[in-house]
Amino acid sequence: MNRKEFIKTSVLAISGFYFLQSNFFQAAERRTNTIKETLEAPIIIIGSGYGGAVSALRLCEAGKKVVLLEMGLNWEKAGIPFSNLLKPGKSSAWLKKKTIAPFMNIFSLTPFTGTLDRLDFDNINIWVGRGVGGGSLVNGGMAVTPKEDYFKEVFPNLDTERFYNHYFPLVREELKVNVIDEQFLKDCPYYKFTRVGEEEAHKAGFKTMRVPNVYDFKYMEKEFRNEVPRSALNTEVIYGNNHGKNSLDKTYLKKALDTGNLEILDLHKVDHIKLNDDKSYTLSAQQIDTSGTAIADKVFHCKKLVLSAGTMGTLELLLRSHAVNNFPIHEKIGKNWGNNGNFMTGRNWVKPLSGGTGSKQSTIPVGGIDNWDDKEHPFFTEIAPLPMGMDVATALYLLINRVDKKGEIAYDKANQMLKLNWDESHTVKMRENAQYFVRKMNKANGGTRSHFLFNNGFGADICYHPLGGCVLGEATNEFGKLKDHDHLYVLDGSLIPGTIGVNPFVTITAIAEYCIENLIKQNEFA
Repeated sequence: MNRKEFIKTSVLAISGFYFLQSNFFQAAERRTNTIKETLEAPIIIIGSGYGGAVSALRLCEAGKKVVLLEMGLNWEKAGIPFSNLLKPGKSSAWLKKKTIAPFMNIFSLTPFTGTLDRLDFDNINIWVGRGVGGGSLVNGGMAVTPKEDYFKEVFPNLDTERFYNHYFPLVREELKVNVIDEQFLKDCPYYKFTRVGEEEAHKAGFKTMRVPNVYDFKYMEKEFRNEVPRSALNTEVIYGNNHGKNSLDKTYLKKALDTGNLEILDLHKVDHIKLNDDKSYTLSAQQIDTSGTAIADKVFHCKKLVLSAGTMGTLELLLRSHAVNNFPIHEKIGKNWGNNGNFMTGRNWVKPLSGGTGSKQSTIPVGGIDNWDDKEHPFFTEIAPLPMGMDVATALYLLINRVDKKGEIAYDKANQMLKLNWDESHTVKMRENAQYFVRKMNKANGGTRSHFLFNNGFGADICYHPLGGCVLGEATNEFGKLKDHDHLYVLDGSLIPGTIGVNPFVTITAIAEYCIENLIKQNEFA
């Protein structure tokens, strides 16, 4: 971005003398404990996940100058490699002393601003990505379009035909979605877990489906032939992929940067927001180093603000700002939150006499079980990998269910933390579906419930897809503009009311495309 378009002011607290800095980065380098920076930009986006990346690209293409604040690291710029599952290094976890993946947490760490973070609540743990690219860095890349009738049920006021004819095809193209070659899938030993999963599902009477992905399967074929460095075939995924995966830093964000209109400031954590008398916004933020230590206090001022910090980040910013600054928020903020029906389960003793599910497993899932049309037990489940470096004869599944009872997010001012109203009553039907699925699979194929991975065989406390709390058309207008505000927009997973029936990032991206297109048409960013 052309930094001359910033107003750069540093306030020297000792003398009360104000002076202009000609270069923001020089000012940051000369900062002392007595200097506090104030920077002004016309449009600020908080967060570089799917909603933030879409907003950045479309605003930059429209000729707008945009500053994007990301609390995580710019991994490409830093040049630090991502870790694999079996040998996690410093890049693996966000400021933790131990790894925090759902399984195999036996590795000690030195706190570092790593890719994967876990938010722990009383009855649920939520995994989120940290870094430029957000959750796209750490997810399995499953680019699933929701069933049209369920999308219409969740969003009855949207033009479903327009989404399926325009927005979903658009985002699949932008995200570089592709499908694995069936012959490669059949021959590749790293996908035995998928072949076994599909075979056993069919034997149990379930319908399977091929799942598209943003991982470049042509690259995977080359890595299998040892023509390029391995990534998915080297147990890389939940801590980031060094190769092959088209995360947002390689798609939307790259295109936005190429316009010359985007400035990304990484390791910048916004603490709270203040609404000014002229309807502009002041952001209080900290710049941190890779150990998590604050190295600069910063104040950002903008006329237009886009919140795309992810479901949990956006809700925390809104609710904390309300508690700290009496920031106006709509009564629906925090309501209609859900885990997208996430429910992990598994089976042990899966084909133990014939090589189990395979000693080598790709980290990129490509198979799913579609039971959504079952009126009594509707669910979609991915046939998930479990790459442990040996065959453990275990099959892993992530079920995605309806969310019949929504949760609610609030802010505990005394303890300065989010509170989540979510307990076993919210997951009763999800557990019933998981029990039904495992019993039917074991009856047809043999095997046992996976006590090896879960307490009593089920993982109700695992959430990868937090959604809702700032629902489109409830807490916002029809295009994501926050009610009670003139220049504040929410564009991320918090717009989806707790459930979408499949892995949600394609839907989040499509909703963001729809919202930003219409906001620009309405001259909201003029």
